[in-house]
Amino acid sequence: MTIRLLTLLGATATILASALSAHAQTALKWAHVYETSEPFHTESVWAAEEIAKRTEGRYKIDVFPASQLGKEADINQGLKLGTVDIIISGSSFAARDHAPIGVTYFPYIFRDPAHMIAYTKSDVFKRLAAGYEEASGNHITAVTYYGTRHTTSNRPIAKCADMQGLKMRVPDVPAYLAMPRACGANTTPIAFAEVYLALQNGTVEAQENPLTTIEAKKVLRSAEAYRADGPHRRSSEHGRFEEPLVAALRCRQADLHRGDAGGGRACHQNHRRAREGARRHLQGARHRSDRGRQGRLREDRQ
Repeated sequence: MTIRLLTLLGATATILASALSAHAQTALKWAHVYETSEPFHTESVWAAEEIAKRTEGRYKIDVFPASQLGKEADINQGLKLGTVDIIISGSSFAARDHAPIGVTYFPYIFRDPAHMIAYTKSDVFKRLAAGYEEASGNHITAVTYYGTRHTTSNRPIAKCADMQGLKMRVPDVPAYLAMPRACGANTTPIAFAEVYLALQNGTVEAQENPLTTIEAKKVLRSAEAYRADGPHRRSSEHGRFEEPLVAALRCRQADLHRGDAGGGRACHQNHRRAREGARRHLQGARHRSDRGRQGRLREDRQ
């Protein structure tokens, strides 16, 4: 997994370093929901340090782990609003903007990790990624293998029927809800950062994650637990940039090719205006949605 993750984060470092070596320092926020002991964090920190080194300090990246900047849904929204610049997140959340890309997370899609990695390099995935980028305005930099997901529970699970009535924590996305519900489990969407406490206090009796996350979250120590081995779902994670940042990189790369940093000012100004326009559009859409919801609530009360 670490090799694949280094590939993802190395791609991020290379893209930034190649375009930004001749400009004043810019600060970026890099967010994810994983614990500080997990490879997604340790290698994000490595990448941030490499980017600072390769750009001679032109870019400073602060990495925010463990949901410090919000739940996974929040940091995906933040990427669109421009409140965060880089995130690590999965296809299941990308599917909120472009539903077809969520197929990556449905059970029994891939035979093994090699099959999943081959898919991420295929024309099929390129089309799905392009659809996501068009819908969201953000760019998928690379994809890495997250792991085979395993279920932990306070009772043994040997077959689908054993999950009947089980209170199971799942992320609040369709790909994760489908299989437990098909087996009769009572699914409970709970934020990633709250998994340990939910298991400890009995809010839920089961959860599922790759082994690295099960260990980092201390899931097996939170309560009496059994681990059900089952390669039902193999996960991948995306490294994603907000599109205005990608656009700025392209402007700066063009500056370097021209050998004239001043010649690209119009390009930078256009992308700054586009970024602010996109942010205002999203904020306006959210405000209209909130007003519509309040109107429906008032109608319901009447």
